[in-house]
Amino acid sequence: KWAEYLQYVGGLVACAVFAWGLWRHVQKWRQGRPEPVALWAAERFKAFVRYALLQGRLSSDRFASATHLSIFWGMVGLALGTVIATIDWDVTLLIFNFQFLRGPAYLAFELFLDLAGVAVIAGLALALYRRYRLRPERLQTPQAPTFPLDSLYLLLILLLIVVTGFLIEGLRLAALKPPWATWSPVGNGLASLFSPLSVATQESLHLTFWVVHAIATFVFIASIPFSKAFHIVSSGLSIWLRNLAPAGALPAAEPAGVSRVNQFTWRQLLQLDACTWCGRCQEVCPAHASGATLSPKNLVLGLAAQLLQSAPANDQPANPQAATLQNTLVSPAALWACATCRACEEVCPVFIEQPRLIVDLRRHLVNHGRVDRTVQDALAYLGRYGNSFGKSERLRAKWTQGLATKPKDARKEPVEYLWFVGDYASYDPRAQEITIATARLFQAAALDFGILYESERNAGNDVRRVGEEGLFELLRDKNLAALGQASFRAIVTTDPHTYNTLKGEYATNGSRFKVLHYTEVLEQLVRQGKLPVKRPLSLRLTYHDPCYLGRYNGVYEPPRQLLRALGAQLVEMPRNRNQSFCCGAGGGRIWMEDKPSGKERPAENRVREAAGLREVTTLVVACPKDLAMFRDALKTTGHENKLAVKDVAELVREATE
Repeated sequence: KWAEYLQYVGGLVACAVFAWGLWRHVQKWRQGRPEPVALWAAERFKAFVRYALLQGRLSSDRFASATHLSIFWGMVGLALGTVIATIDWDVTLLIFNFQFLRGPAYLAFELFLDLAGVAVIAGLALALYRRYRLRPERLQTPQAPTFPLDSLYLLLILLLIVVTGFLIEGLRLAALKPPWATWSPVGNGLASLFSPLSVATQESLHLTFWVVHAIATFVFIASIPFSKAFHIVSSGLSIWLRNLAPAGALPAAEPAGVSRVNQFTWRQLLQLDACTWCGRCQEVCPAHASGATLSPKNLVLGLAAQLLQSAPANDQPANPQAATLQNTLVSPAALWACATCRACEEVCPVFIEQPRLIVDLRRHLVNHGRVDRTVQDALAYLGRYGNSFGKSERLRAKWTQGLATKPKDARKEPVEYLWFVGDYASYDPRAQEITIATARLFQAAALDFGILYESERNAGNDVRRVGEEGLFELLRDKNLAALGQASFRAIVTTDPHTYNTLKGEYATNGSRFKVLHYTEVLEQLVRQGKLPVKRPLSLRLTYHDPCYLGRYNGVYEPPRQLLRALGAQLVEMPRNRNQSFCCGAGGGRIWMEDKPSGKERPAENRVREAAGLREVTTLVVACPKDLAMFRDALKTTGHENKLAVKDVAELVREATE
């Protein structure tokens, strides 16, 4: 009886400690800034089932998927079994004098628990093997936000709970020898080992293992809020409360940025608590792969540690500037290494928005002038001239001199398509050739289009992600004023960065513009016969998905359909579509000087991947920044004679002229 009473007392204490720990986490989240979130939506429920219960974002890694699903659903099964057995014994039997776990139902129950326990042990064995035998870099955690060896503790205490549970069952079956013992195959197998022991020894061992099992279970429950195991709670919440807005629409934030952890929003703080330490973000990060000091995983874990150790929001440090996150946790060099490509966010199983965290931290650096000279120059040019090249706005449309007929001025006459050309397509000599080729294709197809000429400004996508919120708003307002002077049905642009911000971050009278990428328009023109293919391409080529077109906005098929329509043989790189590897130009990186790191740059990494494809002669791009980055990388990697970098528009011209 004493053991039974101790079980109830221990269970209540464990639950009380768990509740207290959970409340401490909630209090930490409440320190964050407000962020409105719609709590209920059908999309949230679907996402919870797919990504929390079925852990859908692990499907690309079969080893990890099998490991986590086995542990998760095995433990869910054992927990449900414990609840059902408690109700059967302590509620229905004591109060109503009947048990529902009888006959076939009880046999199925016994088999179910054994299978659940086996699943947990198999999953734990896989986890231990991978973490401590294979030791992939992404699973290494130099500094845990909770306590050292937390990952090992979690695996071992779960293993102890399940193993002692099986030992208890084996001793019970050895003593009782029920005729249905085969329905508990693991317990029955262990019973055969314990059968030669005396009854007294069996009873003593049963009590010992029962006490160990109970203590381990209660310790585990009580420790959940204070260990890595808390992601069992927080990851489900993070998935349920994930951002449902378009990925390309960066939420509005304080222009001054973030320098202390409680200056993030409450939902961002919840995301920090939800991290599972899996390192998938680090594994796909182009900055980390190129030798930069940035690790999205270590950044999130460092911020999570700061959150757990943080003082109340109204307590101010003695020296606020010296105590900033940028001085104590993450270096400016690490923050500036991010290309905001969203590869980390795309693979995160709990939907942590790492780029948003980085942009918030960058805003503080910009606000205090802690910016590289080249970025300062670009921002100054953008503020003065509306472009990062520091050239007069009157030169923005100079490329049109290469056309027999200049495009319409959309400010003066209505057009069907307003072509928002973008900085690089307008000013960079390498990209201007593509811009002229695109204009000629539009004219050949009799497309009704026009441009804004000198009224166009940089759309501000990279300005905003550098952290200059005020300058972004200035550029956006000037562009909205220019767009307001024009009459058009849709906007088309050749720059995915421009495409992203026009589509997701510009609005007039509360409504968004219809924005198309030029590959979408060209694909329609070819499909409709307005650009007939006269010389099918006999090329074996590969296509690079721009981050701001693909991962941010989900445009994957139109460029591929267009290339196939031209007669080309498309060969996919191993990393394609939402797993595409960034060129390294985004997030303002194209304005920064690359510092030697001992490893190849992201663009060089990508060019080598393309060059490694059998008999592929052309790497096709659909972004003026990609064109510049990859053509430079061809030279530095020595692949100029093996691989050509061409824009989609060049290939369309070759096939249709």
